[in-house]
Amino acid sequence: MNTGLEKRQRQHVHLSKDIHTATQVGGRHGKPVILTVLAGQMQAAGYMFYLSENKVWLTDHVPVEFIRLDD
Repeated sequence: MNTGLEKRQRQHVHLSKDIHTATQVGGRHGKPVILTVLAGQMQAAGYMFYLSENKVWLTDHVPVEFIRLDD
């Protein structure tokens, strides 16, 4: 939560389109933690998003100011 979501060794940050999908994907590696990305605000601020062929949203970085941790 200090630097946002970083792609690190991957080509992009991978985002799920909804909570159900995020829970399924995150559950493959233990108990998932769901973060809400304020994608609309990011897009308005000039950040780019890409939709992959398998319907995963991609971006280069999600700054911390666009992340919400839901309870």
